[in-house]
Amino acid sequence: MSLLHLAIISPFLLAILVPIAYKLFRQIHTGWFVLPLPILLFSYFISYLSITSDQQSVTKSFAWIPALGIDFSAKVDGLGLLFALLITGIGSLVVLYSIYYLDKNKEQLNTFYVYLLLFMGAMLGVVLSDNLIVLYTFWEFTSFSSFLLIGYWYHREKSRYGAQKSMIITVFGGLSMLGGIILLYLMTGTFSISEIIAGSDEIFSHSLFVPALLCFLLGAFTKSAQFPFHIWLPDAMEAPTPVSAYLHSATMVKAGIYLVARMSPVFAEHSLWLWLIAGFGITTLFWGSFSAVKQTDLKAILAFSTVSQLGMIMSLLGIGAAALHFETVDDSYFTVATTAAVFHLINHATFKGSLFMVAGIVDHETGTRDIRKLGGLMNFMPITFTLAIIGTFSMAGLPPFNGFLSKEMFFTGMVRVLEMDIFNLDTWGFLFPVLAWVASVFTFIYSMILVFKTFTGKFQPEQLEKKPHEAPIGMLISPIILASLVIIIGFFPNIISNTLISPAQAAIMPVEGYVYDTHIYFWHGFTPELFMTLGVITLGILLFVTLPKWRSVYNLFPEKLALNRFYDSGLSGIQHVAHKFTKWYMNGSIRNYLVYIFTFFIITLLSVLFLKDAFKFDASNVSAIRFSEIVLALVITIGSITILFVKSRLTSIILLGAVGYTVALFFVIFRAPDLALTQLVIETISVALFLLCFYHLPQIKDEERMPFKATNAVISIGVGLVVTLIAFSAHSNKLFDSISQYYIENTYEKAAGKNMVNVILVDFRGFDTMFEITVLAIAALGIFGMIKLRLGGGKKNENK
Repeated sequence: MSLLHLAIISPFLLAILVPIAYKLFRQIHTGWFVLPLPILLFSYFISYLSITSDQQSVTKSFAWIPALGIDFSAKVDGLGLLFALLITGIGSLVVLYSIYYLDKNKEQLNTFYVYLLLFMGAMLGVVLSDNLIVLYTFWEFTSFSSFLLIGYWYHREKSRYGAQKSMIITVFGGLSMLGGIILLYLMTGTFSISEIIAGSDEIFSHSLFVPALLCFLLGAFTKSAQFPFHIWLPDAMEAPTPVSAYLHSATMVKAGIYLVARMSPVFAEHSLWLWLIAGFGITTLFWGSFSAVKQTDLKAILAFSTVSQLGMIMSLLGIGAAALHFETVDDSYFTVATTAAVFHLINHATFKGSLFMVAGIVDHETGTRDIRKLGGLMNFMPITFTLAIIGTFSMAGLPPFNGFLSKEMFFTGMVRVLEMDIFNLDTWGFLFPVLAWVASVFTFIYSMILVFKTFTGKFQPEQLEKKPHEAPIGMLISPIILASLVIIIGFFPNIISNTLISPAQAAIMPVEGYVYDTHIYFWHGFTPELFMTLGVITLGILLFVTLPKWRSVYNLFPEKLALNRFYDSGLSGIQHVAHKFTKWYMNGSIRNYLVYIFTFFIITLLSVLFLKDAFKFDASNVSAIRFSEIVLALVITIGSITILFVKSRLTSIILLGAVGYTVALFFVIFRAPDLALTQLVIETISVALFLLCFYHLPQIKDEERMPFKATNAVISIGVGLVVTLIAFSAHSNKLFDSISQYYIENTYEKAAGKNMVNVILVDFRGFDTMFEITVLAIAALGIFGMIKLRLGGGKKNENK
């Protein structure tokens, strides 16, 4: 395992130690033990800049499941490194911010930082994996850990609802992506992303190409909150602000964008890739910005603004894919859309991260995020106000901040769609610059609402839960750093142009022998983009000032047609139908349940056995049956049948034990002493437990006995018959050589053990044994938890 692999799994390793640190050092905030790791990881990944700046990559790999072609391959190229730096850099600032935001005396910090580290490690795994199965494993881990983070305040109903919603939608998309991965494997025979990209020209005409494309996009759209799957993101704002700042500015919601960027070299040749990504992206941009204006909660505004900004980046990636359809790549013309996507990805992480932290500061120091109760905070929180101005003006696309530069490039990319004559863009392409401009107007409006409705206007102390004051310096450090980056990148954008942007662009649109060279400037003359920006500012100011007069337009959209209404109704409908169906067959009778199970068992297996002509009986290689075996078989048969007719529980238990001990004798005759010993031990314990339990039960009365039922008899005989037929067929159909010879030859050679049964259980079937133990451990923890809760409830009742 390389140092790169260790860097990826290090958050998981630290997560194991966090509860110990929390237990031993309660007087020290747990965040201080966590903070060094993301800082070290950020420093480590910076060391790769010298390699990726030359548009080269580093790959480290070791075999994970070689039999299935699954290697833990970690690859650092321009795209992966950009995301790794965002994950660890923003992660460091979020951990620092959380130390001052979360009270060590009131919050369960051990679970918070465990969840945060799990998420950080999962995100690093997603962006640095070169194997699709490994990527998918980490991908689903991000859904799981984000579910825990969003539901961190689980005592709040809205937190539980938001966590469940995000889990359902993103896991649904993840399963779709898994389908796409399988389809790609069927087309290429490999899970390696690098190998798939290298052979992408050969699969373009394959019949599975389009289904795989759609599956990947469904996974990306759900993760990056694209319309109509965006509905989970606003509800996820119930998470603590550090979580929102991390997940929804630079990491989780960017995972879908990463997936689209990473898979662009594979799918960009198809027109569907461009139209779907650009179309859904521009729609999401418009709807997110339009919806943000009507929100009254600071984090809700930021949530819909995040949806909008993600749509903007997604649309740029879609339009940028068009550059691969021209004879030559010109990084100053059609590739400007991809350049803008990467640039705005960075800019969005800086200004949105700082704005989430500002919202958290306002909530922390006033007790509310409702802009109807806020106002006039500028005099009480001047530093926070300054940070808000920098972040919101950058988000609105105003100079001299970095958001202005990437927004101008966004307009450039949209305007140049009009000059493309591929995929019918010369007809419907005009919608892209139109929607981009309209959405930018609403972006300007909600940006102004965010800052001016909060920090200017009338101060309303009677509406606030706390007396407002400036946040402590520890809580301000992180947003100050991010706001400083907004200004620095705005004035000196080329410090990241060929260190971060060009290498990422080379990974998204790899062209052999071509080296991307990016230069970003403030002034390009009097261009259409400049006039579009002036129009956005002019109309934006006008609409912001007159907001009360036209805000009622949102009432034209009926609540019953809202996407959240469809989601809630659909979920309730599924639960109602499931409840009705379950209530129908789950009537409390164990016998009925066994009837369902065994009937299904008989019908399914008998159908397969005879429809597939799988039944076969061949006694040519069967050894002679000895008299002792016949006697033992008769004992088992007679004992089993007698149990059905005896009236005493004690007699039934003795007969059942006799059957078990007779089976143990069979193992002795067949020279399996280990199995015989195991059977004897289990049988002895079982008989003892039965005797202990039934000793305290009353005798069975005649009227309590189950009457004979022909249905039960038929099912019982059917199960026995099916098992017998399958046993005969399995013995007679030797499709493969017996595996026993493999165990004989390799038990000592490969596992260094002389007891074959033990080696099989511990070595060859080690995972099976491990998961059985895991199931038992989970069950034990569940029982312990229920007992503890019951005892705790009892004590509370006594106190009452």
